[in-house]
Amino acid sequence: MLIDLENLPLETAVLHQLVRDMAAAAGVHEGEIARLRMIIRTLQRAQFGRRSERLDPDQLALALEEIEGDIAHIEASHPTVTKAEPEPPSRRKVLPDHLPREDVLLDVASPICTCCGSALHAIGESVSEMLDWVPAQLRVLRITARNTPAVFAKRLRRPPHRTD
Repeated sequence: MLIDLENLPLETAVLHQLVRDMAAAAGVHEGEIARLRMIIRTLQRAQFGRRSERLDPDQLALALEEIEGDIAHIEASHPTVTKAEPEPPSRRKVLPDHLPREDVLLDVASPICTCCGSALHAIGESVSEMLDWVPAQLRVLRITARNTPAVFAKRLRRPPHRTD
């Protein structure tokens, strides 16, 4: 079963069923894996234990081939999860906590969308920090820009970035 993490269904009933199916499959696979590990331990004990001389090497090879086939079958039936490549981490270091911080809020000029005339509502914000030099004092300016789309508009309105 192939699961695309970027395109999961939105209905809770479908998601609940998906989780139940994955939990049931995981339980079956865990039991099979435990059985195969037990067989491997038994064969290793027979090969390397006190009575290892009594086991025929051909019999051991045959059993190991069977186990490898079972493991390949289990791995093939496991659901695979596709993950988007993570963004590369920022090269900049985080500004120290001991520096005083001043919050600056950037907001749109009007609470009404200029495209469709409907009211804007906040869906999130992006926060950035920059080092500000005040003579004889260092401080951190934390700039918050609210993301405010209109209910019926197809684009996001953001306030202009501060340039000083």
